[in-house]
Amino acid sequence: MAADYDEVRPEVAEASDKTLQDVQKMDAPTPKSVATELEETDFADGLELPGAIVDEELSVNVIPPGEDEFVCGECFTIRHRSQAEEHTKHGIICRDCVLEYS
Repeated sequence: MAADYDEVRPEVAEASDKTLQDVQKMDAPTPKSVATELEETDFADGLELPGAIVDEELSVNVIPPGEDEFVCGECFTIRHRSQAEEHTKHGIICRDCVLEYS
């Protein structure tokens, strides 16, 4: 007699049905209950990261590049014109980036 290897074995089918029934019995949260629970929880209260600056305003003076400076097209740092190595379609590339990528 030929065996049908594609047929589901009875013990596997029973275990599969039992698992499905167990999952259906579980009290799974609904999307509305999860949203409500998240709204009720305020994660920002009392949470302070190490090294965080609290209740202080930061101010930074931005100084544009000088006449003798350029912004590298690779690393985007401000360099002196003496460090310019290549002129490409992406801008001027500094000596450090040319050495690093070649």
